[in-house]
Amino acid sequence: MTKEECFYLGRIVAKFSFKGEVLIKLDTDEPETYTEMESVFVEYNNNLVPFFIERSYLHKSTLLRAKFEDIDTEDDAEDMIGTDVYLPLSVLPKLPEDKFYFHEIIGFDVVDATHGNIGHIVSINDSTAQALFEIEKDGKQILIPMNDEFIEKVDKKNKTIKVKTPEGLVDLYLG
Repeated sequence: MTKEECFYLGRIVAKFSFKGEVLIKLDTDEPETYTEMESVFVEYNNNLVPFFIERSYLHKSTLLRAKFEDIDTEDDAEDMIGTDVYLPLSVLPKLPEDKFYFHEIIGFDVVDATHGNIGHIVSINDSTAQALFEIEKDGKQILIPMNDEFIEKVDKKNKTIKVKTPEGLVDLYLG
């Protein structure tokens, strides 16, 4: 299993008990979706290593308290702190046509109501308060907030996203 075949689920942020339990900070809007997992992949030295889960449940809001098979001591759990946790893309639930996972729309064309095709999505920047489409057009980068008010239609079949951006936003980048 490679990272390209997986999605980032979260990071192991702390050990929880003397029995080897860990807390995973989930990177999701719906943490309850991930309480019944059988296994996850943990990144060690740029390799994804499978770990089977004996039990897990939500601890506070986005923390998952998990007990992995063969991780039975505090020292074992300590070694896992700071590692990233992944799941295969195949376990993601299907979304309705107008919703998408960030990884799904990389490469989609963005068509603006005023400017027409303004380029294709090269990545999603979600390190800011509001996630941004990072769009490339003729070597220029265009950043558009992923705001429901701007997104008119997501066409997964034709790999396009139709947007209606505020006046002047696209001109900042192309002008």
